[in-house]
Amino acid sequence: MGDMTAYELQLATLICDALNLEDLSPDDIDPSQPLFDGGLGLDSIDALEIAVAVAQTYGVQLKAEDEENREIFATLRSLATHIHQEAGAQPV
Repeated sequence: MGDMTAYELQLATLICDALNLEDLSPDDIDPSQPLFDGGLGLDSIDALEIAVAVAQTYGVQLKAEDEENREIFATLRSLATHIHQEAGAQPV
């Protein structure tokens, strides 16, 4: 498992809370593991819920029609990097 930054841990916590992943601790998420297609096994509804939580917490809009979504949502690390680039590290 890759080392998780504090920012990635914060985002993993947000994802676990938003998706009610009671069986999974944020510490258990490998930041380089795929979020979809195997990996955590999330689906498109989960992506929508993550996008809403990210918008509410960080003020970053993740739009369904964005062609980069596959790359943005590939891993916890790629999602955290995108949010950090768009909004900075601080939740709104």
